[in-house]
Amino acid sequence: MPKDHGFAFHPIALIFPLLEGDELEALAENIRANGLWESAWLYEGKVLDGRNRATACKLAGVTLKTREFKGDRLAALRFVWSENFHRRHLNPSQAAVAEAKRGKLGAEYGAEVEKMKEAQPKGGRPKKGEKPRQQIAEVSPDERKTSDRRAKSVGSNRRYLEAAEKLLEESPEKLVPVEKGEKTLSQVLREEKREQVQAKLAAFPSDKYRVIYADPPWSYGNSGAVSDHDAYSRTARHYPAMTIAELCALDIKSIIAKDAVLFLWVTSPLLAECFPVIKAWGFEYKSSFIWDKVKHNFGHYNSVRHEFLLVCTRGSCTPDAKKLHDSVVSIERTAKHSEKPEEFRKMIDGLYKHGKRIELFARAEAKGWDRWGAEA
Repeated sequence: MPKDHGFAFHPIALIFPLLEGDELEALAENIRANGLWESAWLYEGKVLDGRNRATACKLAGVTLKTREFKGDRLAALRFVWSENFHRRHLNPSQAAVAEAKRGKLGAEYGAEVEKMKEAQPKGGRPKKGEKPRQQIAEVSPDERKTSDRRAKSVGSNRRYLEAAEKLLEESPEKLVPVEKGEKTLSQVLREEKREQVQAKLAAFPSDKYRVIYADPPWSYGNSGAVSDHDAYSRTARHYPAMTIAELCALDIKSIIAKDAVLFLWVTSPLLAECFPVIKAWGFEYKSSFIWDKVKHNFGHYNSVRHEFLLVCTRGSCTPDAKKLHDSVVSIERTAKHSEKPEEFRKMIDGLYKHGKRIELFARAEAKGWDRWGAEA
């Protein structure tokens, strides 16, 4: 643990983020100019409250004044929380992390309290020569709140709190930038999911496929569709988005047959940007279908109600069937994000009756099709 003036920081003191940079320098300068007016609290030989003062005193070359906190650990935890939470300007992510840390320590110290209560002699005054019984704090209703109520009480939400609790147990290092205010919990969760997806995407099947059907998780970061209310920008919440460079880097060539066809879904904002992906995967653009979704959607220049299904080939791979389908297919979209009508898969099955087929970035099973992707 870090030490200042010979004192380590108590685990309870680590609930809240430490001041850094200009804020810490400003505090040190104030102490250097005006002295230290408020002592730091010590508990169990460690700094319980006043880490920032202790660190600033060290920077300012000023002796740290201290006083001892008396009470059990549960009381110490409540003291630090009451002294700090309402005067710290924490964003919802930071508040969730602080509450997760408080909850973890509260559960640990609460268990200690229950054991101490069980060990106490029952009833009556202590006998002559017997030590006075220790005053033991009760576990308050606050420590028994549900996740939803706990999250709301600190100005956060249950999703953030549960994520913070999970990361605190499994990957506490990922919470450091959240505590510093450099990242939100949403960003950390997206990065974590992205890592999981990348791990799954690293393993390609060994077969060769004649028919490939793909609905990539396009990234709209550079497309102009950046509103949080925009349907495009919500993609990453369902399937971690991938940049054009990341999609191009996928070794799709290793799983396609010499003669193959690719059916690729793409939306209007990325129509031009998708062509490097088609080339990197070993295909050439040939034609397209348009899915008329009937229901209107968000857009910057018009009300977008369609998506493109591009037809691309490698080698010689014209359809097995001679039936020509209408290039515009009108099917009302569902409420489920990115769900494509099954009619398009049936159309592909009708056009290409032979050869192995695979769906890339698959979200559900389909008879006769292999799947590859994060949800496969």
